[in-house]
Amino acid sequence: MTATLKRWLPPRLWLFFGIVVVLVVAAVLAPWIAPRDPNVQNLLGRLKAPGTEARGVTYLLGSDELGRDLLSRLIHGARVSLMVAALSVIVSGIFGTALGMIAGWYRGVVGMIIMRVVDIVLSVPAILLAIITVAIMGPGLVNVVAVLAFTRWPRYARVAYGQTLGLLNLPYVRLSRFMGASTARVLIRHILPNIIGPIMVVVTLEFGLMVLFEAGLSFLGLGVQPPTPSWGAILSAGRSYVTTAWWIAVFPGVFLFLLILSVNVLGDHVRDVVEGRR
Repeated sequence: MTATLKRWLPPRLWLFFGIVVVLVVAAVLAPWIAPRDPNVQNLLGRLKAPGTEARGVTYLLGSDELGRDLLSRLIHGARVSLMVAALSVIVSGIFGTALGMIAGWYRGVVGMIIMRVVDIVLSVPAILLAIITVAIMGPGLVNVVAVLAFTRWPRYARVAYGQTLGLLNLPYVRLSRFMGASTARVLIRHILPNIIGPIMVVVTLEFGLMVLFEAGLSFLGLGVQPPTPSWGAILSAGRSYVTTAWWIAVFPGVFLFLLILSVNVLGDHVRDVVEGRR
């Protein structure tokens, strides 16, 4: 049991795993653990430094330009960032994996059309495509999820396509086809379980990227709209007060750095485990 645990999560990764767990738990329990309502303003307590008390309220991480508690906004911002990232990964993963499997199964004209679309989408910088699409569709939580899913599904499609091609001639797949199994049954029962490992590697690596993209769009004012707190929006507001209230920009940046670093390190480990390097 201990050996298996160390294989899947060696001690050197416990810190990164702990950071992710803490942020996820904080996001889920945000309404109950946040010290204050993240949208309550207190103009007499604006731009207070971390640890400062104003009118009976202690701002552990300081307050912003409207006197809102920064810690509470960061905790609620974690919920927004993680929810957007999770939904984007789920939608893009399902859509991209399905198209990749279909392209690999049918090959020919169908496969060529799907993979050429993949090449076209991948040829455009993802953040630029996201900005253009959000600018057309408009900002908002649902639109951000849709845009991020639309820009990232080709990553899953390419992996699923290559993995499916490698499985088509295996004996159990050929036997299933010979015995009259439908295409959907073969793909779901025989192909998908054998490509889920590489797909999960993409999921872990894409999750951190989705958090970064959401923060970038919110920083530009194209993501989740005020008063809903978002790490990117808080960071954007804080750039105007870097010299007088550094904490507004620094703390969301630190949260972003820790989350993305931890997810990427864990994603690298998942990739090594799936590829048999460990």
